[in-house]
Amino acid sequence: MYIPESFHIACVADCHAVMCEHGFATLVTPVAGRAPGITHLPLVADTTIGDLGGLRGHLARANPHWQDFASGDESVVLFQGPHHYISPRWYAAPVAVPTWNYVAVHAHGRPVIVDDPAAIRRHLSELAERYESGPNPWRVAEVPDDVYLKLSASIVCFAMTITKLEGKAKLGQNRSTDDRQGVLNALDALPTDAAHHLAAITRTDL
Repeated sequence: MYIPESFHIACVADCHAVMCEHGFATLVTPVAGRAPGITHLPLVADTTIGDLGGLRGHLARANPHWQDFASGDESVVLFQGPHHYISPRWYAAPVAVPTWNYVAVHAHGRPVIVDDPAAIRRHLSELAERYESGPNPWRVAEVPDDVYLKLSASIVCFAMTITKLEGKAKLGQNRSTDDRQGVLNALDALPTDAAHHLAAITRTDL
């Protein structure tokens, strides 16, 4: 990923925060001689593994992507954080052009298939607990054993230790203070969660 120094997220913990908050990611596995395997999927970040952390996820067994793990090159997972179009009208500078501000993290590593039934169940339970909410959250334990065995057999779980972590926060750090304030004012005034989310993270100077 092209990362000018002013946009570089140098802190591993900040990269982990983006991965945890924006867990629906894109897994890409290059394979020589043909198109790469690409899958959009929810992932669980584990910040306790190694120096850079790790990821856990699962694919449908019918999805041939998992077969690329053994034969393909190192995979990369793309995490897309908040983003928004930036109009030149928002700047104090009299001459400017449009751009797009955003946060993104790329995690590199080699996925390894997980066959242990207990580990698979822990992963599925953790995923449900991560995203279920409300007064009566759904849990994996509610699924009858025979149904669970059938459904769990239809997926392939994997774990990936991160070997390279890249973070980029293009938030107008190269603009003047007045230009950045103009962008914040405009984002605050827009009636969308996307604009407000980008404004909030811009104020953190990630």
